[in-house]
Amino acid sequence: MHEMILVRYGDLVLKGKNQRFFVRAVNKLLTDKLAGLPVELDFRHDRAYIDLKDYDVQTVIGRLKQVTGLHSFSLISKCRVDYDEIANTSIEMIDRKTQKKQTAFKVETKRADKTIPETSMQISKIISRKILVQLPYLSVDVNDPELTLNVEVRNDGAYIFVDQTMGLGGYPAPINGKAVVLLSGGIDSPVAAFAALRKGLGIECVHFESTPLTPIESVQKVIDIASVLAEFAPEQQIRLHLVPFREMHEELLKNVPESYLVTIMRRMMIRISSKIRKNVGALAIVTGESIGQVASQTLESMTTIQNVTEDLIIRPLSGFDKIDIIKMAREIGTLEISNRPFSDCCTVYVPKNPSIRPEISLAEKFEKRLAYVELVEKAVRETLTVDITPSNRIILDELGLTVREALP
Repeated sequence: MHEMILVRYGDLVLKGKNQRFFVRAVNKLLTDKLAGLPVELDFRHDRAYIDLKDYDVQTVIGRLKQVTGLHSFSLISKCRVDYDEIANTSIEMIDRKTQKKQTAFKVETKRADKTIPETSMQISKIISRKILVQLPYLSVDVNDPELTLNVEVRNDGAYIFVDQTMGLGGYPAPINGKAVVLLSGGIDSPVAAFAALRKGLGIECVHFESTPLTPIESVQKVIDIASVLAEFAPEQQIRLHLVPFREMHEELLKNVPESYLVTIMRRMMIRISSKIRKNVGALAIVTGESIGQVASQTLESMTTIQNVTEDLIIRPLSGFDKIDIIKMAREIGTLEISNRPFSDCCTVYVPKNPSIRPEISLAEKFEKRLAYVELVEKAVRETLTVDITPSNRIILDELGLTVREALP
């Protein structure tokens, strides 16, 4: 018996003439993610096999859960195409899985080697009988089994498994192009960034910082969030653009009516993000907006905010409830960081009565009070860019009270 992991690609194999590009991209992600581990990869048409070489299976599975574009994977045992050996290998696997409790099961066989005279159904019956003789706690239920034993008979051996762990799905990044993500320290935008990665987008993140108006720890949250997101990104790296927003922030607080403060602040952020998008060669802007969740996320608000650009704005969370977003944030590992009690410029000065139906004409009228064109250009020009990985720890509060002090 030889333990391996079977990796399935799912919908990638439905891409027709483009299939090879998607498969090649996910193969590269797999290779990069498993680099440094003493395992061996064997790529086939619609799947890959990972020979564990007696290495720790949980470490490998942990890394597979960070690869976008994988449908599912299973721990499998490989043996010779001999029905007694297949049955004995299966018995060991079933014993471990069921702990010898009463279980209804079935055998499902895929006969890839057509030189074998028995059909798939006949092989299933042969193996099932051999297993039932030795495991009296099993019963057969072909319609609604508690356990399915999967046997793939190929020309190089029999592959046997009982479990299937779902992968991230989606597409391998950056097969679908690049986008910039507006990343705050809140709960929603990190989940939107993850959703973009899962859909095969390469991402660069844009954060608007107002230190020392806001605490340096609010930027630390974003750096730590980016470090978590980097685990899912190609080459385990996220590029983070830190936009100095204090001067713009102060001008907005002095010149814009409170009810329109959030609307115009977001319009400025979109203007700046659009310029950064062009500079880095991205095709779209991604935000963490969810329809109706807060005042700036009504349809009227989003229409007024996006009026300042013709860029494609993607809102992957637009139809999600907050409880679903929180659940995903917990699963990807960003929730605890987002819940740290440090506010950024989007939340530190939230007006009591923000307009939920802001008008474009009024937003434009209030913006005439600002020399915002120069402020936008200056913010883009003075943006600091850092590359974040899971291992390069940047501790800002040990380096200064502002981003400019900490990252000169």
